[in-house]
Amino acid sequence: MKILAVDVGKGTQDIMLFDSHQSMENSIKLVLPSPTRILASKISKINQNLFISGETMGGGPINHAIEKHIRKGYQVVMEENAARTIRDDLKRVASLGIKIVSSDESQVEYDDFAKLELKDVDLDSIASALSYFNVNLEFDYVGVAVQDHGYKEDMGDRNFRFLKIREKLNQPLFPEEFSFHRDIPDYFTRMKAVSRTLSNFDPFLMDSKFASVCGATADPIAQELNSYIVMDVGNGHTLAASIEDGKIKGVVEHHTSSLTPEKIEYYLKKLANATITHEEIHEDHGHGAWALEPITEIEKVVVTGPRRALMEKVKFPAYDAAPAGDVMMTGPVGLIKCINHKIENKNK
Repeated sequence: MKILAVDVGKGTQDIMLFDSHQSMENSIKLVLPSPTRILASKISKINQNLFISGETMGGGPINHAIEKHIRKGYQVVMEENAARTIRDDLKRVASLGIKIVSSDESQVEYDDFAKLELKDVDLDSIASALSYFNVNLEFDYVGVAVQDHGYKEDMGDRNFRFLKIREKLNQPLFPEEFSFHRDIPDYFTRMKAVSRTLSNFDPFLMDSKFASVCGATADPIAQELNSYIVMDVGNGHTLAASIEDGKIKGVVEHHTSSLTPEKIEYYLKKLANATITHEEIHEDHGHGAWALEPITEIEKVVVTGPRRALMEKVKFPAYDAAPAGDVMMTGPVGLIKCINHKIENKNK
């Protein structure tokens, strides 16, 4: 069995092509610039009006590039799904000076515009990269992780994200249970977009933070622990999950730039004893928190993510997760673990 796992981040897209007939350490791995960085670079080189089609994807660099393009005096026209890359609220997108059109609207009047298509996963580009090394992109299953806060018109994304986490985590759950297959809620607009892009391949989807947590639990050292915390320290956001008996008991998520070693210690202690509240994190301009029940102790903090060096001055015993022998493959390994879990349970 072959599985293609793609973890799409803000800085990189981390890719693993796993073959169950060989050890995971021998899987083909790629760490490439993220799609949003690639497309932002393309926009920066365009010196004419721009028509953007495609799907909702990760924004960040793309958003900045589009805003800069408008400031240079060029028109920007976007299809509705593509425009949600900037904001799910299309009125706010239009207020930036972007014209929004439906995907079935005539594009004849935009023939002289430069064209760009948005999508989080480009299988043709991955296949092209692999072909240079005489590797065919063949797989039985595909899994993709993206960060998706969800969207509800009358609620801020931070509050809505944790509302859905609370609804999901109403009892301790294995990390694998945070993945989706054919059951993606409509409010996860970015996951739904990836599902449409890969509709011919019946993809598995997962939030990137929970994919990293799941992958970290596959690390050999983590598998020897019973009561611990997994912490994914990303470029933009940091998520920590308390785990006991293999199940998530609580989570807290904050902006990485707002965290200090002292603040991390304080929040992790409160996460472990289940006294942390959503309100205190939200008021500190973080995303939020939800702790269902305490864990017995913090045997270790299992750390992943590009900014994990932030943990060096934290007093808890910390360990860098390296599932499949690679710190950059935590997300893809988590996806593979989730896919195997769903396949096994489906066959029971």
